[in-house]
Amino acid sequence: MIRLSTRHALVLLLLAGAACYDRPNGALSSDKQTISKATPDSSHKVTPAGVVAVTADAAAKKASAATKADAVPPGRNHRDSVALASMTKPDSVLDRKWPVKMPEPLPGAILPKNRIVAYYGNPLSKKMGVLGEYPKDSMLQMLDREVLRWAQADPTHPVVPALHLIATVAQGLPGKAGLFRLQMRDSMVNEVYSWIKARNGLFFIDVQVGKSSVQAELPRLRPFLENPDVHLAIDPEFAMATSGKVPGTVIGTLDAADVNWAVNWLDEIAREKKLPPKILIVHRFTRKMVTNATKIRYTPHVQVVMDMDGWGPPWLKFDSYHDYVKAEPVQFTGFKLFYHNDTKKGDPLLTPAEVLRLTPKPLYIQYQ
Repeated sequence: MIRLSTRHALVLLLLAGAACYDRPNGALSSDKQTISKATPDSSHKVTPAGVVAVTADAAAKKASAATKADAVPPGRNHRDSVALASMTKPDSVLDRKWPVKMPEPLPGAILPKNRIVAYYGNPLSKKMGVLGEYPKDSMLQMLDREVLRWAQADPTHPVVPALHLIATVAQGLPGKAGLFRLQMRDSMVNEVYSWIKARNGLFFIDVQVGKSSVQAELPRLRPFLENPDVHLAIDPEFAMATSGKVPGTVIGTLDAADVNWAVNWLDEIAREKKLPPKILIVHRFTRKMVTNATKIRYTPHVQVVMDMDGWGPPWLKFDSYHDYVKAEPVQFTGFKLFYHNDTKKGDPLLTPAEVLRLTPKPLYIQYQ
């Protein structure tokens, strides 16, 4: 059981409010626990690697049914439909930039053959994402259902489940170091890691640096990232060194130089420990969140995903994906779905079938 100290409770309560502010895009080692796996039905299987894939004999029927059911969900308005149609039209300038030219993936690489479906948050807060909103077992069962939906929607890409933990949390208080960030205890990180490890899934450690820096915050996380199934995410929204503002009051920013430092650092870990390629998630929903994005580099040992994590109505999410992810190709793309913020004005949550109409098709899907 994860225990919450009085200090952590106060800080996480303050942070939850900061992390959920109305941002411009519509929009904050324990004992290993036993987890009961959801019983798969006859149309899919869980492989030893934790990948959910639709079996060949049921793929066509399931995919067709799922596509028809998800194609035009009730409540989708004209503006959303027009935006989605616009996104799916051939774009002679941008489409030829995708897929990004890259060397053949190294053995053990997750992308591009698979799709990742992740649950995001922090178990110390119910307001920072689905990972902390529900009890562990309920949350994991929900994740199982989402993984199956995506596997049915696109049988060509087996789906790998993941948990995405905010392990360094930007906060509204300066803290002892005056850096406006709170580092989660190793025991808590290890416990959440054990939840997804029991499902043979992937674990992402997310870093919100506050007034610190990527270069200062990452080294302490190296022991976790030396595991082959642990990967990294950095969140420019809460990087405040440039603005000097308190996290949550304005949108932060990181430069390609910061991203490239993380890439080189992960590359060194993967090479030294002889690990499969690492994945680096970079969150983005405005242009200024990632400056000089076209200068971001990747290596055969590090796969970079630019994740569109803005919330709001579907048309706005489509536009943001186009302007800040598709228009500035890096390597792979991601798309974030918010159970509450995306639907609070009555819009149905985007379905796998709708998201898969985007070009390029996101290979990293995150739910908050």
